[in-house]
Amino acid sequence: MAKQPKRIQAWTGDRQAAHAVEAAVKLVKANATAKFDESIEIAVNLGVDPRHADQQVRGVVSLPSGTGRDVRVAVIAKDAKAAEATAAGADIVGAEELVERIQGGFMEFDRVIATPDMMALVGRLGKVLGPRGLMPNPRVGTVTPNVAQAVKDAKGGAIEFRTEKTGIIHAGIGKASFTEDAILANVRALVDALNKAKPSGAKGTYIKKISLSSTMGPGFKIDAGSLGV
Repeated sequence: MAKQPKRIQAWTGDRQAAHAVEAAVKLVKANATAKFDESIEIAVNLGVDPRHADQQVRGVVSLPSGTGRDVRVAVIAKDAKAAEATAAGADIVGAEELVERIQGGFMEFDRVIATPDMMALVGRLGKVLGPRGLMPNPRVGTVTPNVAQAVKDAKGGAIEFRTEKTGIIHAGIGKASFTEDAILANVRALVDALNKAKPSGAKGTYIKKISLSSTMGPGFKIDAGSLGV
């Protein structure tokens, strides 16, 4: 049997038990020992079947402690709305020419925001942005006339979430350099948002499992009861 790397041998904590959220955060931070600032990631297994329209979970949440990463925002707008987006700090702003660039393979952004009047143009990008989860959608606030606020939210820590085919939500909620309280605040904000987004078709236990990990570290299970769910 191959010998485990020293990094893995050095991991501490019980990875089988379900921990109170405070303990899980402490363990994840203690095991984030890489030479870079690891991302903190959460996985929430929901009791839903996303293949059914009334069991899809999707939304946006503003993380109180931010994400710890620089979010590159592209805005598809023109005239006064384009100027508002630029003033708010958008990284890339354009209309027809930006749509053409994206169709040509330009993907140097993490979030796409569009004004409602641009949706006829944006519709051309469905096959490009859709599979990457970047297609603007009014349900998550990325199709809006208030582009300035949307840009500020994206830059300030707003993240989108949606269920994968297996009913799991994955999200980055901070960095290992964050304080425990900052990570806790983000975990609670996301779980609260998921509770509020519970679909009408969800039956039985809604939030089934929660785990927290860092980029290079092990995952630790969270006792959902410690989050009031």
